[in-house]
Amino acid sequence: MQTPSPAVPAADERLNWLSSIPFFAVHLMCLFVFAVGAKPVDVAVCLGLYVVRMWGITAGFHRYFSHRSFKTGRVFQFILAFVGSMSAQKGVLWWAANHRHHHRYSDQAEDIHSPLQRGFWWSHVGWILSDKYNATRLDGIKDFARFPELVWLNRFHLVPSVMLAVALYFIGGFSMLVWGFFVSTTLLWHGTFTINSLSHIFGKRRYKTTDTSRNNWLLALITLGEGWHNNHHYHQNTANQGWFWWEVDLSYYSLKVLSWFKVVEGLRLPSESTKYAFRKYTEAERAELAAPTRFWGASGARAQFVAAKAAGEAARAAGDAARAAGDKVREALTAAADHLPASAPPPPAMLERP
Repeated sequence: MQTPSPAVPAADERLNWLSSIPFFAVHLMCLFVFAVGAKPVDVAVCLGLYVVRMWGITAGFHRYFSHRSFKTGRVFQFILAFVGSMSAQKGVLWWAANHRHHHRYSDQAEDIHSPLQRGFWWSHVGWILSDKYNATRLDGIKDFARFPELVWLNRFHLVPSVMLAVALYFIGGFSMLVWGFFVSTTLLWHGTFTINSLSHIFGKRRYKTTDTSRNNWLLALITLGEGWHNNHHYHQNTANQGWFWWEVDLSYYSLKVLSWFKVVEGLRLPSESTKYAFRKYTEAERAELAAPTRFWGASGARAQFVAAKAAGEAARAAGDAARAAGDKVREALTAAADHLPASAPPPPAMLERP
C-alpha cells in the first residue's frame, strides 16, 4: 500500500502556526492555575463543563449528527449542536462530515486522521492544526446542511464557546474563567482526540473490521462511552457503543433517560446476532484479533498493519475495502433516513458515490 511519507508533509499538511495561536494560547492560559489557586467551586465547574461538553460531542456531534442513531425534534437538535459547539472543536457540520469520511476510509491512505498512516501527532491534533481540512465537506453532510440554523452555527462555531467564556468570567471572575474554560477545554480537547489517536492503537479487538479499531475501557470512561471503538466501527449507527453490561457508556445511559421523557426516541441498538458475531470466528481469526499492538510512530504501526492485513495486499484490495466502508456509511445513513426532525426541509441526494 502506497502512503505519503510523514517526514515530508505537503504544504497544506504543515502546522499553520498563525491560525494555531488560539489553540496553543488556551493551553498556556492553564498555567494561571498556579496564580489563582484551586477553589473547590472552580474545580467543580471545570469538571462539570468537561462532562456536559463531552456529552455534546459524544451524544450530539457523534451519535446524532454523524450517525443519526436516534431521533429528536428540531429544537433539541439545535441544543445538541450548540452544546457540542461550546467545546471549541469547530462546526457541527464540519465535525460530522469529517467523521463520516473517517468511517469511509478508516485506516486507509485517505483517512484524515489515521495513526497508522501518519503517526500519533497527526492523528491526535496535527490534522486539525493544518490547513488541509479547513473547509466543511458539505457533500458528506447534506442531510443536516439543509437546516439553516445549523449552517449558521457551523459558520459561526466560535460563538457558543466565546459566550461560555464570557459568562464564566462574569459569574466567577478570572479564576473561574481559567478553570471553567481554559483547563476544562484543554482536557476536553485531548480527551476527545484520544479516540482518533489511541483507540486505533491500544485496547482489544472483539470484531473483525477493515481497520484496527479497538475497545479501551479507560478511554470509554474519559469520553463517556466512546472508547468502545471496535464495537462502533463494526456497527456504527447504534446509540449505544458499550454493548455489554460491563461496558460503561454514560452517553447512552443519558439518551435512555431522555427517551423516557420523549426528548429523543428511536434509539438504535445492535441485534443479538451482531453483538455475538465474534462467536463464529475461527481460532486463526481470534488469534489475529488478539495480536498485541506496538506503536512507535507511523512507520512502525504501518508495518504491523500491513503484516496483519497480509504483506502483499494489492492496492485494488485496499480500494475494495474503502468502497465497502463507504457503502457501510451510506447503508447506515439510509437505514436512519427517518431519524430527522419532521420539520426538516426537503432533502437533496445524500452521499452519492464519487
